[in-house]
Amino acid sequence: MTFETIEYAVDGHTATLTLDRPEALNALSPHMITELRAAYAEAENDDEIWTLVVTANGRAFCTGADVKEIPGDGKVVNERPYLSTYDQWEAPQEGTPPFRSMTKPIIVAVNGICCGAGMDWVTTGDIVIASEKATFFDPHVSIGLVAGREAVRAARVLPRNVALRMALMGKHERISAQRAYELGMITEIVEHNLLLERAHEIADIVNSNAPLAVRGTRLAILKGLDLPLHEAEMLAESFRERVTRTEDALEGPRAFVEKRAPMWQCR
Repeated sequence: MTFETIEYAVDGHTATLTLDRPEALNALSPHMITELRAAYAEAENDDEIWTLVVTANGRAFCTGADVKEIPGDGKVVNERPYLSTYDQWEAPQEGTPPFRSMTKPIIVAVNGICCGAGMDWVTTGDIVIASEKATFFDPHVSIGLVAGREAVRAARVLPRNVALRMALMGKHERISAQRAYELGMITEIVEHNLLLERAHEIADIVNSNAPLAVRGTRLAILKGLDLPLHEAEMLAESFRERVTRTEDALEGPRAFVEKRAPMWQCR
């Protein structure tokens, strides 16, 4: 697929999606959002893709919605007719990966400034790493807007008072990569020039595991977060039972006994 505002590349079982509007600090335009959704669908529907890496070109990861694309009345801009699609009835997702319905893991590599809707990748990604140059903040209240889903999601990832401080102080409160790591918002800080290399190393490690087991584990954790503990346990067990019926579930123990690397077929 060819895109204008993002790059999409495949290497083995990993697809890399790169935000590519560096001159606009990778701010999200309606066209960019459309291309992101197409790229997510491509990765999810390609049987050869097991893991998706998301990163960006330039000094910013993503600075949120492109304010130059927002009309004077503040309404959300859509490329399709208003309310003609289901996603327009939902809370605006902008660049957010379809993490609720996507089965494949998403590794996020934050290369620089990350704010507003850019935080959506941090709060919904499965494994998030960041360059030492990365910074995180939410500028909504500083430009007269309510910090909506971005702040709500941040409050599920960060301690309540930290999320409130970030949201209410707006552009005046910035979290460094080190502080983000200490708070558990990211899992690793990487030397800037090695960020993408490290993201692919992590993707390779994930891909060395049984892909269907990885997806079932991911879904069990994410969907279980919205359930009481016992119901979450039962849901996880149902996913485990489904995967035991696959060829890979037989291959794993067989390879262990034969002392060789497993040959996963993703079926």
